[in-house]
Amino acid sequence: MNKIVIGIFAHPDDAELVCSGTLSLLRKAGWSVHIATMAPGDKGTAVHNREEISRIRKTEAANAAEVIGATYHCLELEDLYILYDRNTINRTTALVRKVRPSLVFTSPPDDYLMDHEMTSRIVQTACFAAGIKNMDVDEDPFEPTPHLYYCDSIEGKDKFGRPVYPAIYVDVSGEMQIREQMLACHESQRSWLMEHHKMDEYLLAMKRFAQKRGNESNVDFAEGFIQHLGHGYPQNDLLKEIFSDLVRTK
Repeated sequence: MNKIVIGIFAHPDDAELVCSGTLSLLRKAGWSVHIATMAPGDKGTAVHNREEISRIRKTEAANAAEVIGATYHCLELEDLYILYDRNTINRTTALVRKVRPSLVFTSPPDDYLMDHEMTSRIVQTACFAAGIKNMDVDEDPFEPTPHLYYCDSIEGKDKFGRPVYPAIYVDVSGEMQIREQMLACHESQRSWLMEHHKMDEYLLAMKRFAQKRGNESNVDFAEGFIQHLGHGYPQNDLLKEIFSDLVRTK
């Protein structure tokens, strides 16, 4: 098994909010870590033009990844126009084949933002397509299909406000300083929220939610996941096998 993991999300800072602690633990366990975004965050500003904020946010994402020695990738799509189409599926499949991960994290299928939901579905297809030969993708196919895990919905609720609970909790109590350091790299977003909230809401919200998941799993801080267990995907819980002492399941 390749000890390679990739988190593929819609925007810079998504991974840092929902799975950076687990990625840090994997890096410490000897895994090669990759973080990818579908778009560069080109709409995430009230000040800069698209080119400026894209450059800023990709730099921030690369800096955040570097905190844990991870590699950052951007598929160069556009915020709010992440579409489940041929081009996007081929780009994402090509990235998965290039990295050849055994473990993939992505956004949940049900979340507050359509970019997140589309990314979830695209990544699901890209994982399944990793071993399919007859695609218009330059990278060579590989087997087996990676283990796929969905991260938490933002605020732990679906689009109708109903609570969503993970099936798997990873204890990240020892990684909270790293989580804060990675998230703080996204200065353009942090500063914007500080200006509006008059407090460091960016980091505080991340800590509050990690503490909530920790309370549910009897630890200080946790990140939550649900494994994709559809036909053709691995059925064993790889996270529990890697972190037997840090994983709680429901």
